[in-house]
Amino acid sequence: MEPLRIGILGAARISDRALVAPAKLTGARLVAVAARDAGRAEAFAAEHGVERVHASYQDVLDDPEIEAVYNPLPNGLHAPWNLRALAAGKHVLSEKPSAANAAEAVQVRDAVRESGLVFMEAFHYPYHPVMRRMLELVAKGELGDLQHVEATMVMGPPPDNDPRWSLSLAGGAVMDVGCYALHAQRMFAQYAGGAPKVVSARAGERKRMPGVDEWLNATLEFPDGVTGTVRTSMGSEEFEFSLKVVGSRGEAFAPFFVLPHQDDRVRVTTKEDTWVEHLGTRTSYAYQLDAFAGAVRNGAPVLTDADDAVATMELIDACYLAAGMSVRPTSTI
Repeated sequence: MEPLRIGILGAARISDRALVAPAKLTGARLVAVAARDAGRAEAFAAEHGVERVHASYQDVLDDPEIEAVYNPLPNGLHAPWNLRALAAGKHVLSEKPSAANAAEAVQVRDAVRESGLVFMEAFHYPYHPVMRRMLELVAKGELGDLQHVEATMVMGPPPDNDPRWSLSLAGGAVMDVGCYALHAQRMFAQYAGGAPKVVSARAGERKRMPGVDEWLNATLEFPDGVTGTVRTSMGSEEFEFSLKVVGSRGEAFAPFFVLPHQDDRVRVTTKEDTWVEHLGTRTSYAYQLDAFAGAVRNGAPVLTDADDAVATMELIDACYLAAGMSVRPTSTI
């Protein structure tokens, strides 16, 4: 395929891992970058081999050589700039979650449908063989009938001035790491009679940051009775990004399902045996960029498309409301 020509909105830390390194592996071109701080954009371009620097995000969208945009801005700026990128005729790879709330996600989905462009929300882990294997174990009945899904996403706290703690920028533990746990629950809906619903949720606010969740725990239930639990925190002494699936004949455990290039194990335990499978340390971000390029170039289906993003944001909003918190506010540019 012809190399994908990508423009980058901002010089976010995640870009190195989520786009720059995968672009080197897949051959994509990093055509341009812009940041609020011109010096930071220049430094980013020099370090990562970006071809040119633009003065503004809008200049990136207006660049005729750029065909796709990567949006790693703070959460509250995802939807507004995703909408502008679509309006400018660019395909979009948006960091997750791609909107601040379900209403924004619906706006983006409607714009995607009208534009006919490719939109991908950067939940990268489902594109890796680790998650594909977890789903396969259920689909093929190797674990028996699905009974329970347990997703844990806990980590230590970012600095107090980090945008991930900003309510106005749609911050909080669920929006940063918990969204992975909720998305992973949704991945099993096809084997559990449909999408999960929130049964109950509890959350705790970050000290001196009203409305911003430091942690949230939720109990879910699928239509056919399968249960789910989510534990997420952005203020923990622990560090765990794990997924466990329990069936009537056994269970599977992926200790680092979100970052499988660091730990690619899936441990399977049945009534007869226990074994460990290694599924490969090529990054999930590289698989994601391959899928994005395939969708742009060949019309390949997108697993984490705009419809999927709406369903995920509806579940996130439901968790906040069940925990007695407000959904994240809509932001403007």
